[in-house]
Amino acid sequence: MRFRQYLDEKNFIEKVSDTRFEIKKGFVPNMHVKGAFYVNSVLEELVFEELRVACERGSAGGFLPAVTQVANVASLPGITGYSVAMPDLHSGYGFAIGNVAAFRVDDPEAVVSPGGVGFDINCGVRLLRTNLFERDLQPLREKIAQALFDHLPVGVGSRGIIFTTPRDLDEALASGIDWSLREGYSWAEDKEHCEEYGRMLQADPEKVSARAKKRGLPQLGTLGAGNHYAEIQIVEEIFDSQAARTMGIEECGQVMVMIHSGSRGLGHQVATDALVEMERAMARDRIQVNDRQLACARIHSKEGQDYIAGYGGGSKLRMGESVVDDVSGSTSIRKGL
Repeated sequence: MRFRQYLDEKNFIEKVSDTRFEIKKGFVPNMHVKGAFYVNSVLEELVFEELRVACERGSAGGFLPAVTQVANVASLPGITGYSVAMPDLHSGYGFAIGNVAAFRVDDPEAVVSPGGVGFDINCGVRLLRTNLFERDLQPLREKIAQALFDHLPVGVGSRGIIFTTPRDLDEALASGIDWSLREGYSWAEDKEHCEEYGRMLQADPEKVSARAKKRGLPQLGTLGAGNHYAEIQIVEEIFDSQAARTMGIEECGQVMVMIHSGSRGLGHQVATDALVEMERAMARDRIQVNDRQLACARIHSKEGQDYIAGYGGGSKLRMGESVVDDVSGSTSIRKGL
């Protein structure tokens, strides 16, 4: 990837409102649509500083600035609308972190790319509202913290405390939150507060490799490492009272549990397996991308459909795992009280 001079790069980026910027076609080759990103004045400075440093360094840096990644996504076949980046925009793998794109499934040229999903398939955050207040927890903080460590294994290679057989894993991959409901790890109403009602219909455990399943088998109910966490949080300020009431947040001082988790080694392996197959598919179907990290396949190709089915399995595992983590988190608080 070659960079123009910084001011030349900036000429392709137009500020259309106080918080919205658009990336014009031509910023990178083969753009089918414009790019767009949303930032405030503080984030604006960081985004453009990243671009400036990349222009000065040239191709020797080893990573692409986020705005370039957003533009590269705009060059993928079948994209529609814009390649959009949310305010958490920063450099990622192929896609920028916070990058969102939609592709027309009725377009035979349209593609699916693991870079847009990421290696931690369906990674996300859940917030649990409790009926407790800060005053209830203050004398027990250390005890509750220890209970969290006892019930939620953390770190690279951590193993879950829930015994899981290969059959259990296949059922979790196929059924998602329904599996955790059957096993007593969730409540029926949890489905109402989960995307896709806790299961993705296109998921197929048969499309998840044996190696991916082997990596995921001992990890159900774990947090993993990196930026994953389980936190006991206190409501300090309510900015949107209507949204807060919807979540059962009524007043400051309430205790919340926030859990950030993903699909662990299984999701990572699903993405790794798919990238190998997609590089072959790209050569066969003569698909060109601006960045190898955007390896992709036609949505309706065998490789594309296999990945979607495997991704669905990884998503279901995370949906089931997240409610297991929820139970572990709430159990930790109960045992600490």
